[in-house]
Amino acid sequence: MIRVGITYRLFLSILAATCAAILCMFLVMQWSINRGFFRYLDTMAQAGMESVSSSLARAYAGHGNWDFLRADPAYWVTRALHDNDGQAPAERQGQLPPPRLPLVVLDADRRTVFGHPGKEDTLQYKPIIHNGSTVGYVGHLPPRQFLSPPQVQFLQHQKSELITAVLGLVLVVVIFSLPLARRLVRPITTIAAATRELASGRYAVRVPVTSSDELGQLACSFNAMAGALEKNEKARRQWVADISHELRTPIAVLRGEIEALMEGVRETTPLAVRSLHGEVMRLNRLVDDLHQLTLSDLGALTYRKERVDIVEVLTDSVDASKVEFDRKGIALVTDIIRGQAPAPVFADRERLRQLFSNLIGNSLKYTDSGGTLVVRVRQYGATANIDFEDSAPGVPAAEMDRLFDRLYRVETSRSRTSGGSGLGLAICRNIVEAHGGTITASPSSLGGLLMRVSLPLEEAGP
Repeated sequence: MIRVGITYRLFLSILAATCAAILCMFLVMQWSINRGFFRYLDTMAQAGMESVSSSLARAYAGHGNWDFLRADPAYWVTRALHDNDGQAPAERQGQLPPPRLPLVVLDADRRTVFGHPGKEDTLQYKPIIHNGSTVGYVGHLPPRQFLSPPQVQFLQHQKSELITAVLGLVLVVVIFSLPLARRLVRPITTIAAATRELASGRYAVRVPVTSSDELGQLACSFNAMAGALEKNEKARRQWVADISHELRTPIAVLRGEIEALMEGVRETTPLAVRSLHGEVMRLNRLVDDLHQLTLSDLGALTYRKERVDIVEVLTDSVDASKVEFDRKGIALVTDIIRGQAPAPVFADRERLRQLFSNLIGNSLKYTDSGGTLVVRVRQYGATANIDFEDSAPGVPAAEMDRLFDRLYRVETSRSRTSGGSGLGLAICRNIVEAHGGTITASPSSLGGLLMRVSLPLEEAGP
């Protein structure tokens, strides 16, 4: 099976459409030429019928009947056609005779005197008047039935010129449509080639945008897609590298301590076992966070949503953390008024508890001893804002947007020894977005970080 490329298909389409248009134009012009030419002949015949009628009327007056015409029709018809002003043809100096008109002459009773009337509905008759009475009728046959050789030659010449013009137009279309088709298809072939490179893993490929039409928009969309794929590929590689780095540290510590125990460098004491247990728990938390984040990204993290009182869940999370805050010497201030809570939200109670615990635990890990964490709830229209505002250390403004990136830490305040995996805020963002809300980070008035969670309130039932 022969495969025809899109260039030649477009070329054939342009050629076929143009040829169809040219054919229609040819037929219309041919019809217009015939119609206009015969209308011209008919107009000329109508203009000559008046003088022919007068000439025949004078001849009738001289003979008193139509017998003269029956006796010598050729002479009288020729004289009627050419001697329109009553003079002999030889006396009309310097003038061309009017066009030849085959005539049909009828008497007053519409009996044929001369000619072959054929279908009378195709003839146009003019009365022949003598002394105020109609003595006969003269008519002429349709011009198309008696074309002279020069007239036929004129029509054929016009049609030949028209055919030549049509063939010339077709040739011009053939010459110009193929380059035009190639020009139109060139952006598509460029995008197709770039798509093959993209499919092979070369995400840096881009296509030039040379127009603002649909092809230009397609090129822009392709570049945007290639950019997104390149960004995702870099993020994937960075993700793998970060995970490998995160896992290597606790594994290296475990390996070193176990080898030290095996070689007798360290004694197997409860303190050594506790150290090993701590590294195992740190590794276990990292794996658990990775598992939670992966489930959230895949949409496999289960949510059992119901009407939940935000204040109740938040208060439980705060109360569960008070002992740890007291132990570290951080003041935990709550701005939550029971009985004046916002309308409930439609949410998963356990996931909200996980969200609030992560944010509270984040402040507990990274707020300096002697600092403060303020937790407040405010309602703004159909939205509930839950703020977690802590004291120093703060986060540079340039790093705010990256706080929710996976495995990202601000080195001055977030270290691996504190137990953070760098995944907590990414998990928080996924939980908030799953509830139709938003979470943002901004500088705190206390010198630390302000984390704001905004959740849509559920409308009260009837």
